[in-house]
Amino acid sequence: MTSPSYAARRSQLTTYFDRTAVEAWARLTSDVPVSKIRATVRAGRDAMRANLLSWLPADLTGKRLLDAGCGTGALSLEAARRGAEVVAIDVSPTLIGLARERVGTIRTGSIDFRVGDMLDPGLGRFDHVVAMDSLIHYATPDIVRALAALATRTDGAILFTVAPRTPLLTLMHMAGRVFPRGDRAPAIVPVGEGDLRRRVSAEPALAAFGITRTHRVNSGFYLSRALELGRLP
Repeated sequence: MTSPSYAARRSQLTTYFDRTAVEAWARLTSDVPVSKIRATVRAGRDAMRANLLSWLPADLTGKRLLDAGCGTGALSLEAARRGAEVVAIDVSPTLIGLARERVGTIRTGSIDFRVGDMLDPGLGRFDHVVAMDSLIHYATPDIVRALAALATRTDGAILFTVAPRTPLLTLMHMAGRVFPRGDRAPAIVPVGEGDLRRRVSAEPALAAFGITRTHRVNSGFYLSRALELGRLP
């Protein structure tokens, strides 16, 4: 069960991505020219996506993968090209529409694009889950609750990203300088890794899991840390 704070933030994100900043995110996730600030975000997202994909098996044939918060579907497409059966879900119907337009022909694997909540148990079981930048707007307790919900339906690893708590990132988001006011996202919540690890260790639903590796990407106005929540031996 999700918390009231999770549900409230999810509603804000739906409004933001589906109404407020559709054009900005369509441009950011394409190859059209963007401002220098957005170019650093684009480069950072590309680097993070490549890192998360490197943590997945090279051959995903027959594996079921959840792209939780898939946006315009770039990661889903790469996973499908490795043979994965991808369920790509996002809260924004507009972003899902863009993803369907951009995906083109898939010769291996498959992608099932859906609009909805990434924690919906009706999505079924998965071999792997990837949540790239879809948990960065939530406080640490809600992140851990989300991971716990996903873990009950994941046989392999859960790969996710958080905004690391650094003085620079905290200042940047307090100042609201990442995007102009008109298309600024709901606040990104910086997360302390030590606190996250303690909460993961204390969560009964995650007893079989542990944080097995991390990687940080720092690209101008994009600062993010990837974590792998893997099954313990």
